[in-house]
Amino acid sequence: MSFLRRHRAATPAGPDFDVLAMDPGDWPGNLGAGLLPAPDGSCQGVFLRYDLFGGRGPAMIIGNLPEGSPARDLSDGQVPFEVAQLLDALENDEDVEVTGAEDCPVMQGDNLLIVRKVKLSESRISCVQFDRSDNVLVTIASWDRPITDDLYALLKPLPAELFQQG
Repeated sequence: MSFLRRHRAATPAGPDFDVLAMDPGDWPGNLGAGLLPAPDGSCQGVFLRYDLFGGRGPAMIIGNLPEGSPARDLSDGQVPFEVAQLLDALENDEDVEVTGAEDCPVMQGDNLLIVRKVKLSESRISCVQFDRSDNVLVTIASWDRPITDDLYALLKPLPAELFQQG
């Protein structure tokens, strides 16, 4: 199974990998997307903000970070990039730390995912991570709602056209 279809353009206009997320047409609320650019113009990651609270902040952020992305390099206790983005978007300046992690097997279709449930000092945030078959790290951070196994069935690659500029 591969969620990756690489494409290269002369001028970077979006991610050079497909983003595993929930299709905006299948999900209520507003969707926002952000790219993490490297100095050379390559894409070091993509995160999507799903706002289900009617403009009062995102309920969920899904990040896709390829190998080598600086956002993947965390010190002990540091929260994943997506959790920091969620807290920032909610204007929550509380200090939050990682307190532990637990690996759990989850089926996505016919494929087995090893999902890392990240435990945080802020109990209203749920966070899970798993590696795609192309070594892109997917992180899901959710505010005030648990992340259940049903969510993984909704994840699929989004078309690159969603991220094209112009």
